[in-house]
Amino acid sequence: MNVKVEFKNVCKSFPLNTKQSDKLLDLFSINKKKERKVFNAVKNVSFKVYEGDTVGIVGLNGSGKSTVSNLLAQVIQPSSGEIKINGQTSLIAISAGLNANLTGIENVELKCMMHGLTKKQIEDVKPDIMEFADIGDYIYQPVKNYSSGMKSRLGFAISVHTDPDVLVIDEALSVGDSTFTERCLDKMEEFKKLGKTIFFISHSASQVKKFCDKVMWMHHGSLKEIGESEQVIGEYEEFVKSFNKLTAADKKKRKSEMLNEQISFVSKEKNKVEGKNLKGILLNTLLLIPVFVTGILMVLGYR
Repeated sequence: MNVKVEFKNVCKSFPLNTKQSDKLLDLFSINKKKERKVFNAVKNVSFKVYEGDTVGIVGLNGSGKSTVSNLLAQVIQPSSGEIKINGQTSLIAISAGLNANLTGIENVELKCMMHGLTKKQIEDVKPDIMEFADIGDYIYQPVKNYSSGMKSRLGFAISVHTDPDVLVIDEALSVGDSTFTERCLDKMEEFKKLGKTIFFISHSASQVKKFCDKVMWMHHGSLKEIGESEQVIGEYEEFVKSFNKLTAADKKKRKSEMLNEQISFVSKEKNKVEGKNLKGILLNTLLLIPVFVTGILMVLGYR
């Protein structure tokens, strides 16, 4: 069976700057501090997922589930490690990839175009997306006027109609009504039968257990376990039960201890490559501005 997704020692860290000015100083390497404080959202995660696998991702809030989903969808890049994805991914999360200032129908056209659909293909699939989203005339209103549920409906409808190889669903079913949730699960079952690879991130252990063949348990940035759905969900539910028996003070203390373990100080020497890459992107962008302006002027006939 073909490997569809592989993570090799993947880490993702975010700088914890106390001031906005520190970000700019770090970018241009003129910050006098020898170290920087970082939050390790994902730490040395390794796994292989095969074509046709349906993988659930569970964990408490702050465990790194959404960071993993963004890495899978290539919305963000890892700080270190390697990610291999054989095919096109599509992320379904509340309002993920939707432009708030555009109307729903304009978002449909834009996202379909970004997924490589031709104008004719977009026109052909548009009625199906509108029917699946089922948000009525709101499809012609700016997305900024939508509720969370409506954003989720539209995002899900677009993503499942662009035929992705890897579908990443991050809590997108948590804000919809039960009828829409069932419709989404039915559509996911269709994808499953077609041999698509699906990652399903959810707080609902019962939904994950029912739908997924395998489960990844993320715990404060680390991959605690990956295996058959029945076994991993059973162990995770036992952990949640024991955690919920703690007093509010003990829960807070435990979370604080674990979060502190995810914070570290990194030597700025180790981040020179990252800094150079960021500066390179910024400088290249600045250099391209005159080119873009000249091109626009030529199109408008001013030159």
